[in-house]
Amino acid sequence: MKNLALMAALALLAVGCTDVNGRAFTSAQAVEKAVDSVYPALVRINVVMTSPSNGRMAKIQASGSGAIISSDGYVVTNHHVAGEAERIVCRMSNREEIDATLVGTDPMVDISVLKLKLDQRRDKTPLPVAHWGDSDVLRIGDTVLAMGSPSGVSQSVTVGVVSNTEMIMPYGTGLQMKGEYVGTLVRWLAHDAVIYHGNSGGPLVNLHGQIVGINEVGIGSLGGAIPSNLAKDVVAQIIAGGKVKRSWTGLECQARLKNSPETTGVFVSGVIPDSPAAKAGLKAGDLILSVDGRSVSAATKEDLPPVHQLMLSHPVGKPMRITYSRGTTVNTASVVTIPREPARGDDQEVKSWGMTALDMTSPLAMELERPAKDGVIVETVLPSGPCSTAKPALSMFDIITEVAGKKVSDLTALRRITNELVRPGQETPVLVGFDRGRQHLLTVVRLGQKIEPPDVMSARKAYLGVQTQVLTRELAEALKMPKGSTGVRITHVMDHTQAAKAGLHVGDVITKMGKMAVRDTKVEDNAFAYMVQGYAIDATETLTIWRDGKVLTKEVTLEASPTPLSELRVYEDRQFEFSARDLAVSDVQEKRLKSESQGVLVTAVESAGWADLGGLAVGDVVLAIDGKSVTGLDGLEKQLADAQKNKAPQLVLFIKRGVHTMFLQLEPMWEK
Repeated sequence: MKNLALMAALALLAVGCTDVNGRAFTSAQAVEKAVDSVYPALVRINVVMTSPSNGRMAKIQASGSGAIISSDGYVVTNHHVAGEAERIVCRMSNREEIDATLVGTDPMVDISVLKLKLDQRRDKTPLPVAHWGDSDVLRIGDTVLAMGSPSGVSQSVTVGVVSNTEMIMPYGTGLQMKGEYVGTLVRWLAHDAVIYHGNSGGPLVNLHGQIVGINEVGIGSLGGAIPSNLAKDVVAQIIAGGKVKRSWTGLECQARLKNSPETTGVFVSGVIPDSPAAKAGLKAGDLILSVDGRSVSAATKEDLPPVHQLMLSHPVGKPMRITYSRGTTVNTASVVTIPREPARGDDQEVKSWGMTALDMTSPLAMELERPAKDGVIVETVLPSGPCSTAKPALSMFDIITEVAGKKVSDLTALRRITNELVRPGQETPVLVGFDRGRQHLLTVVRLGQKIEPPDVMSARKAYLGVQTQVLTRELAEALKMPKGSTGVRITHVMDHTQAAKAGLHVGDVITKMGKMAVRDTKVEDNAFAYMVQGYAIDATETLTIWRDGKVLTKEVTLEASPTPLSELRVYEDRQFEFSARDLAVSDVQEKRLKSESQGVLVTAVESAGWADLGGLAVGDVVLAIDGKSVTGLDGLEKQLADAQKNKAPQLVLFIKRGVHTMFLQLEPMWEK
């Protein structure tokens, strides 16, 4: 017998498990036969992983489970077990340990494929192999076996029954792997065969001795397995080409709204600008009826993964025929798909900079609303290292775009430029351009030597319609300005301001305001801000600026400063249990809205309140309620008051969240 857990399970099955006619539901012999079919192919996977921390890739030891699925040594497991491992060792059921390599990984379905180094085997007998079964034929109540290596112990088996064949995660607890939401494609097989940490990647087996799932998660007393039919397809693609190819349309879908008259179709919650779907004319609010002639329908969240599977598995570059309704009209769009890139790049350490960083990807560039995927994203920095001691310091989420005047397209380019500039044993000050939100900043990073911690930057407030950084001595020298130059460098010009109309640009250095020199020289200086505040609103003054080696003058009319966030009125709605405020100028800039009157910003959502249950989140911009635009806080307050007066059974909120738009339903229970 394999272990005590299996012996106990067999004993339970041998007594008491009978129907009204006295027949055993599952015989001990059937369980033992299934175990004999798969157990020899089990492997315990020990890995060394790295994780970014304080500017370094820290090493972590972990373990999981897997199963051999071919005679030439391919092993299936989870992405979160081995997908980012630096070293992989597999312990076989006969206790032999063999190194393995990562063939490919798919964070979106949480599946990885390994290849055993069979030349290391001492045992020359044929490799034991487990075979795939059909997950679609599983039914609630079917007996299943969970096999693996919980907590890193030797292989074990537990017995249970299928409790749900279409399990999804509760709202707000989506499983994320490397920026991908696994629930986009996966509906888990829920079962009560006991699994623990370390069972991840191990097979879920039916009584025919076939793999019907890959165990991935534990939720309370339930285990969750990725269905074998989905996992098998992913594994085949990885073995064939090292990765999974998927199509991207730019469509974002959700289940049909409750109480909607439609009885079929999938609701379009948003369309990414300039995406294939946008170019084909699809819009938020459309109802997709079929894809390539196959009818699609999503009445609940459980219905969405098959729709996503259909769209994402469509051949890249081949037109996807989508039939949809818009109002009373039925249309057909031809969407020419493009390759779907990974959500985020790989974490890498750049020792000479004292940081960990990653490349920009197209999905991430889209989320950040950047025009291209050039640049390197700073992830963590080493305390007192070159990045953290620059003035201003580089920090998490900054995007390095240029070094010493050279464009930085990715980490490879950054390493090449660094190697060209830095000499061993020498301190090398390097001019670095980087983006922080909407600002483009410059700093000087001293590569090759540690220096004192940086000065603390104080917050700055723009009164001129621009954001600025102090022209330090190092920046002035790097920009080749006259010796002794002082001033502030423009890092961002607010849209629709007098500064923009006057033709001020990012990169301009303001050296004088009227006849007064701008004396800011240290990062913590704030003289320019106080200088601007000393003028009257609507006053016109001449700015002396340095631009591309030339001295220019610009006349600018000063404006009333935007209302500080602390002074904006906040409205708290007790019925729907959330708070919101009017949009500030900074909100309009950051969220790329048309004006301060285009919606309101959600500032608080009461836990377990109606807004929370409807999916509203802090930072959302409410654009419309029940199809009527929300024009500021007064408009929101009136619309919510009308809803309460009329005891509306539901409110449909159209919101903006980052680059995404979606429809949320709030369904209060009104007092009688």
